Amino acid sequence: MSQKFNVKTNDLYQFEIDSDAIKSLDSVETKKDSFHLLENNKPFKIEVVASDFDNKSYQIKVNNNLHTVQIEDQLDALIKALGFEVGASKIIDNIKAPMPGLILDIMVKPGDEVTVNTPLLILEAMKMENSIVSPRDGIIKSVTGTKGNTVDKGQLLIEFE
Repeated sequence: MSQKFNVKTNDLYQFEIDSDAIKSLDSVETKKDSFHLLENNKPFKIEVVASDFDNKSYQIKVNNNLHTVQIEDQLDALIKALGFEVGASKIIDNIKAPMPGLILDIMVKPGDEVTVNTPLLILEAMKMENSIVSPRDGIIKSVTGTKGNTVDKGQLLIEFE
């Protein structure tokens, strides 16, 4: 079964190619990361200059012209559609109670600057203490929870600026 790839070059051109078409290319590796390609009786010298496998981004020279190439397969497209891209980060503007419980302690106040994993508050739920930490760097805009009060699941506790 043939696998399809979406390819974008220089953020300008986008096309789809499948693995069968790739296998049928008339190309020869001349040395590591260098290839000779023949297409419609025209020769092309191709060199992979840089590669970022995690982001599936490559810089290649084709006949000494530099191009940036992004490659996305069907799984990448599905992951992107679901919002789970590698390296993608969502900006979280607030912290809501992940479960009903009792606020045992609040370690921050409005105006405090926090970094990722800074403890924000301790929520007791089902006889367990759960430390809620900051998911991002930022400044605390408001703290709506109060020490000693109970909260419902999904209740707003902390907002970021």
